[in-house]
Amino acid sequence: MRIVRREFEGGGRWGVEGDGPWRPVTFPGLEPLGEEGTGARPGRLLAPATPSKIVCVGRNYRDHIREMGHDGEPLPTEPGIFLKGPNALADPGAEIPYPPFTRSFHFEGELAVVVGRPLRRVSEEEALKGVLGYTAALDLTARDCQKNDLQWTRAKSSDLFCPLGPWIETAVDPDHTVVRTRVNGEVRQEASTELMIFPVGRILSHISSFMTLEPGDVVLTGTPAGVGPLEVGDRVEVTVEGVGTLGVRIVAVS
Repeated sequence: MRIVRREFEGGGRWGVEGDGPWRPVTFPGLEPLGEEGTGARPGRLLAPATPSKIVCVGRNYRDHIREMGHDGEPLPTEPGIFLKGPNALADPGAEIPYPPFTRSFHFEGELAVVVGRPLRRVSEEEALKGVLGYTAALDLTARDCQKNDLQWTRAKSSDLFCPLGPWIETAVDPDHTVVRTRVNGEVRQEASTELMIFPVGRILSHISSFMTLEPGDVVLTGTPAGVGPLEVGDRVEVTVEGVGTLGVRIVAVS
């Protein structure tokens, strides 16, 4: 099932799209639809989440660990976690200003999980039962700030640093799908989630052991090898097979 969030009379509304026309729906943890029967038509796609937090996993693909200069180090024994704030969300098709505080603005395409019910101290199996669905994410990173700042807040959680979309798909096998990132049409990243060090169930179970995941929260599962810098004018597309393609453009600061 394809769950879509669209602009509707100045706000976001949820619906289901697919073989038939858009129809409104309500899911636990998603904002209410509001009044029905207005006759208004849904508009542009919005980021398919309204999370209290965005939880991210770093170093979850061996090839990415090597390209980041950590080859030879022991593989992590548990998922490495960092946070992005809800302010980082950006809609599908957004124009992302190149941040003036960095000279090394990088793309990282990822599979994202949208949580469907509260998860607290759950097993891997129970964690997967609590997933609403899956979407594509772009973990934008100010790489120089990531290296130089005390924490990763500016490098990872600045405004619009987490484009998400284009929608949520429920019928996806998160451990057997392909994540592919293109920049200006050229494939820069491509890997199966089979290559993740920690599968989705393990990631969610681990996070839930110390932090309650609430309905609507988003979990980014890590990026494969091939990350790199962006320039003004670049178009970035992240495709998750079985979901669709998230696309944004990098623009000059106005």
